[in-house]
Formats: sequence, structure tokens, C-alpha cells
Amino acid sequence: MREATFVPKTVYITYIAATRERVWQALTTPEFTQQYFFGRSIEIEPRLGGNFVLRMSDGRDDVKGKVVEWSPPRRLSVTWRVDWNEAMRTLPECLVTYDIEQAGGAVKLTVSEAHQWDVPDDLLSGGRAGWPAILSSLKSVLETGKALAIELEPPKEMMVALQRLAVGPRTR
Repeated sequence: MREATFVPKTVYITYIAATRERVWQALTTPEFTQQYFFGRSIEIEPRLGGNFVLRMSDGRDDVKGKVVEWSPPRRLSVTWRVDWNEAMRTLPECLVTYDIEQAGGAVKLTVSEAHQWDVPDDLLSGGRAGWPAILSSLKSVLETGKALAIELEPPKEMMVALQRLAVGPRTR
């Protein structure tokens, strides 16, 4: 994998009153991800090239990928292919990277979603709606012990774009 070919399309930064080790644990253990990631549990082989899966609460795969960088408690980077929707399975994988930096008495968490192709905004709308909610809930879990009660639906424009992909030709 050539990380240099991926261009960030979305970047989110949040500051969390926690240690880098605690943020790392929250990102890499199913006990934490189930709390803040809409019930999804992470399964990750802690090594370069290891498998990465986000599993829905009903056991279905939501996202699959491979570990590109495993540098606890500083950086985690994984390929990311959405699996819950047939049309999304046909799209090129993206690269999701979590950078964890000390920022005084807090941690600066930067999450980027990078792509190798010119992704239309309507397809990016899912991540752009989801990442702020996920990261806000992660922050809440680490700072208060309680996840946020957020209910999100996939954005309508994303679902229309996926329908278009399922029935028509696709250019990358």
C-alpha cells in the first residue's frame, strides 16, 4: 500500500481530557467501541497487515480493512471498506488514520479519511455526518463515562448516490 497516494477528504480534530494510552485503548478495544461507535465492536490484529473489522451489534460486518500502521499510543491507520452496503463494497478502499498527540493536560485526536479517487461529496456525506457524532461520543465516554445518545440515519444524498452506483456505470 502506498499511503502517499491517498488524499485526505475529511479531517476532524477533538481535544479529550484523557491520556494517550486511554484514547488508544478506546480506539482499539471492543468494550470501548461498542459504547461510542453506535454499538459497533472493533476486531483488530495488533500488527502491520493485521485484519481490521468493525462489527455491528447484530454480528454483521460494517467495515473491513487491514492495519497499515500500528504505533501505540501514537498512531493507528487502517484501510477502510464499508461492507454493509453492496454498492459501497465495490468502491475503492479509503484510509482512516487516528493521530494521538499530547496537548498539555489533554490529548489532541486527529482523524482523517483519505481516498485515492475523487469521491463525490454526496458519498462523503455519510462520514461527514458520522465522524463528528462518533468522536463527540468517544470524548464523552472518556471524560464522563457515558456515551452520547445520538441517532443518525445515513444521509439521503449518500443513499441516492449509492443507488445510482448500484444501477449505473461507475468511474473512478
